[in-house]
Amino acid sequence: MFELTEQQIGAMIGSHLWPLFRISSFMMTAPILGTQIVPARIRLLLALMMTIVVAPALPDVPQIDPLSLGAVTLIFHQVFIGLAMGFAVLMLFQLFVVAGQMLAMQMGLGFAAMVDPTNGISVTALSQFYLMLVTLLFLAMNGHLVMFETLIESFTILPISEGAMDGLSWWYLASRISWMFAGALVVALPAVTSVFIVNISFGVMTRAAPQMNIFSIGFPLTVLFGLLVFWISVGNIIPQFTGFSENTFEFMRAMLLVSSQP
Repeated sequence: MFELTEQQIGAMIGSHLWPLFRISSFMMTAPILGTQIVPARIRLLLALMMTIVVAPALPDVPQIDPLSLGAVTLIFHQVFIGLAMGFAVLMLFQLFVVAGQMLAMQMGLGFAAMVDPTNGISVTALSQFYLMLVTLLFLAMNGHLVMFETLIESFTILPISEGAMDGLSWWYLASRISWMFAGALVVALPAVTSVFIVNISFGVMTRAAPQMNIFSIGFPLTVLFGLLVFWISVGNIIPQFTGFSENTFEFMRAMLLVSSQP
C-alpha cells in the first residue's frame, strides 16, 4: 500500500506554498492584473494555477515546517520579492502617467482630470490616454508573457532557499523612482518645450502690444498648439516604450542578481 510520510507531505506542500506567495504578491502589484478591474479572487486563482504549472520545474525548496517561525520568515521574504518585482513593472506604466501630468500642466489642462478606473485615483485626460496606449502596446508586444517569464526566471536567479533581497537591492529599487521621473521628462520634453516656447512668444507679444487681451487668445492657442505637438509626438511612443520595457526587465534581473551574489 502506498503511504506518504510526514516529511513527504511537508515537502509537497512547501514546493507549492512558498512559490505561491511570491507569484501572488507579484500579481497583486503588477500592472493590468494588479488593478481594481481584476477582482482579487481572480488574481489569486491565476496565481494558484500558475504555481501548480511551474512548481515541478522550479529548484528544490527548503524543507521547513509550515507552522514554524522559519516558515513565517520565508513567507515574508517571498512576499517582498514579489512586491518588489511587481513595483518595478508598475513604474514602467507610471512613467507615462507622470509624462501626461507634466504635459497637461504645461498646456493648462491640469483641470481636465478624470478618475482612473484601474487605480481609483484622479489623473489628467492626457495621462489616461498614455496609460491606455501603453497598456495596449504592452499586450500587443507580448510584454505580459515576458513579465511572467521574468517572474519564473526569478526562482532560478534568487531561489527560495537563498533567502531575501538584501539592502543593496532595495536601494536599487528606490533609485528606480528617479529613473521613472527622468523617463517621463524624456517622453514629455518635446511637447513641453514647444508649449514653453509658445508661452514665451505670447509674453513677448504682451510686452510689444499691452493693449492686446492675451488671456483671451493665449489659452486656447496654447491648448491647440499643445495638442498638435502631442499628436505629432505620439508616433515616438512605440520605440520609447520598447526601450523602457527592455530596461525594466533587465533591471528586474539585475536587482535579483545583486541579492544572489555572496
